[in-house]
Amino acid sequence: MVKAVWNGATIAESDDTIVVEGNHYFPRAAVDAALLRPSDSHTICPWKGTASYYSLVVDGAENRNAAWYYPEPKPAAAGIRDRIAFWKGVQVC
Repeated sequence: MVKAVWNGATIAESDDTIVVEGNHYFPRAAVDAALLRPSDSHTICPWKGTASYYSLVVDGAENRNAAWYYPEPKPAAAGIRDRIAFWKGVQVC
C-alpha cells in the first residue's frame, strides 16, 4: 500500500499507483478530495500534456500546487488519466 502524507494527514492511499518518472500517480478515488483546493496553475510536459494543479489544505496549513494531474493526457501518457501525483514536501511511501 502506497501512502501520500502531508502535515500529519494521509492525503491518498492505494495499492494501485502508476509510477511515471519516479512519481506515484494515485487513482482519483484514493485521494481525500476534502483536502484539495483547485489552483489556476498549469505546466506543459512535451509527452504527457498540460498538467493542472491542486493545493493541499490540512488543519489550516496550505501547500500550494502540491498535487498535479493531467485532465487530458497525450496518448503516450493515457495511463495517468484520472490520477493525481504529489510533491512539495508530500511524503509518498
